[in-house]
Amino acid sequence: MPTAIKSDRIDLSSEKKTEELAGKFLKKIKPGCFVFLYGEIGVGKTTFIRYLINKFQKLYRLETTEVTSPTFNLLNEYQINELKINHYDLFRLKSAEEIRNLDLFEENKNIITLVEWPQMIKEKPKNLIELVFEYGKDHKTRSVQIKGL
Repeated sequence: MPTAIKSDRIDLSSEKKTEELAGKFLKKIKPGCFVFLYGEIGVGKTTFIRYLINKFQKLYRLETTEVTSPTFNLLNEYQINELKINHYDLFRLKSAEEIRNLDLFEENKNIITLVEWPQMIKEKPKNLIELVFEYGKDHKTRSVQIKGL
């Protein structure tokens, strides 16, 4: 997998490239990991997560499910055999106090935690991977920078 160093960006200008990166990323993350996804609305965070979760489901020969952003309910959970994936979207939260009430940092070695809009989280957890999604100059090109992998 192309691992980005400080100034490297991985091109995600097509959905196919996003899907391919999700497949490679799947092989690198482990239960107990936290993944923070940064970027503007529409830049591809949820699309990446959809491909990642669906690839986990296929890996375990499970039926793929619809994966949507949990913008209004804050959390979507996906049980994949013994593995649980928690997908949070913190876009609507107004304070760090609201984050504390979510049990976001539940210690469990069978959980992968994916967090969109993690900007309000002050203390970063161990086992953190950060994905920074960005538009190019024309909004048709997109890229991601990976930190902590």
